[in-house]
Amino acid sequence: MTDTTAHAPEPASTEEGVPHPYHLVNPSPWPLVGALGGGVMAAGAVWFMHEGVWWLLVVGLLIVLFTMFMWWRDVLDESIRQKAHTAVTKIGLRYGMILFIASEVMFFVAFFWAYFDPALFPADVDQFGRMDYTGGIWPPEGFTVVDPFYYPLLMTMILLLSGTTVTWAHHAVVQGNNKEAAQALGITVFLGLFFVLIQAYEYTIIPFSFREGVMPSTFYMATGFHGFHVIIGTIFLAVCWWRAGRRQFKKDAHVGFESAAWYWHFVDVVWLFLFGAVYWWGFGDGHFAPH
Repeated sequence: MTDTTAHAPEPASTEEGVPHPYHLVNPSPWPLVGALGGGVMAAGAVWFMHEGVWWLLVVGLLIVLFTMFMWWRDVLDESIRQKAHTAVTKIGLRYGMILFIASEVMFFVAFFWAYFDPALFPADVDQFGRMDYTGGIWPPEGFTVVDPFYYPLLMTMILLLSGTTVTWAHHAVVQGNNKEAAQALGITVFLGLFFVLIQAYEYTIIPFSFREGVMPSTFYMATGFHGFHVIIGTIFLAVCWWRAGRRQFKKDAHVGFESAAWYWHFVDVVWLFLFGAVYWWGFGDGHFAPH
């Protein structure tokens, strides 16, 4: 009889001794916990916007932040201690981040669609109540809007500057200079927090509320969710700042920082569209300039 097993191909091996280059993660509770936290936060946001009750929103946000901390901790452990992030795994992580950002782009497309429909067709008689609300013009007749060249322009300059500092940090990482990268990331985190504080203050002085029709509702939804993304991106970069201070980034191994930088540039680009389409084009004849 012929021994057919003698010529069977042997599985490829990696330096870690596993028969393939892929990373099979251990069972984790964080996808489920994160989904529950996101659901609680969304329900809390709706409750807050309709009834002014805030505590459920805070609970959901705390669950999401806790999930972020624990999940990042596990990923760092896989990368640094377990050495599980092979070259193939890093490619998968990059593709995953690209697809995530693409899904976020479509998330904002929905808000822009909701804004441009009444803005471009304010006199569309086929839309129920549109003429009654807009008066056939945009911004709606008698509406006091925001001066785009006051706080909005300042926030734009802040985000553009933060885009340069995060690029500076990326250059430093590629050069193997974690100390310089930490300095640049510290500035970026400060600019992100500065942006959020200015936007929060702007919300307190804007002369219209969320419930006053399609224009303020789309304005608050689009700019508010962008502000939320700035908060998430700032936390993301703060983790990278901490890691750079501990010299965890290598010239050829910094996927976590690349993902944070890509996300931050996405946040910058979305704000440029918001500033151009909503503040400048939509509020171009703004009459409200805070003192």
